[in-house]
Amino acid sequence: MATYFDVHPVDPQPRTINRVADLVRRDGLIAYPTDSCFALGCRLGNQDGIDRIRAIRHLDDRHHFTLVCRDFAQLGQFVKIDNAVFRSLKAATPGSYTFILPATKEVPRRLLHPRKKTVGVRIPDHAVAQALLAELGEPLVSSTLLLPDEAEPMTQGWEIKERLDHAVDAVLDSGECGTQPTTVIDFSQGEPEIVRRGAGDPSRFE
Repeated sequence: MATYFDVHPVDPQPRTINRVADLVRRDGLIAYPTDSCFALGCRLGNQDGIDRIRAIRHLDDRHHFTLVCRDFAQLGQFVKIDNAVFRSLKAATPGSYTFILPATKEVPRRLLHPRKKTVGVRIPDHAVAQALLAELGEPLVSSTLLLPDEAEPMTQGWEIKERLDHAVDAVLDSGECGTQPTTVIDFSQGEPEIVRRGAGDPSRFE
């Protein structure tokens, strides 16, 4: 049964954030809010958690997971970024964008695109997600909380708790989230390619 945590959307309670971070460190799988919509998340080395995300969303091995990072210092450990790409990313973050980039050796092989050896990364502009990432000190392996055969992600924490009570270990709720996943930009070849148009304005990459 999932534990339900209700937190303030702007000034999340440190004690609650600490409890959620401890659960993640113990290989828990959580549903948490971001600046685009709710996401499923677990720690980088949690193989069972990653398998559970695949099972909940019916994902195959070609799915790009996203490493949700606190800042550029953390992001730079996991992807290779040249100066031109760095400037483009810096201008758009934090925000509702996911960037696909060549991965470093810090990223477990199972998280990579099998052919391209790339991974998705993002820095969210959301107080609760940022507080959790700061407390964890490492990125969250994440995927949009979009259930199979549904057109839009769930927006209400209580609904997620009700429907995924036995599939996740905790639901972190700070009020209604958006319904649009991130805009996805593929920079793996150096030039931006818009893969998905979503919550972030894609015009800066056109």
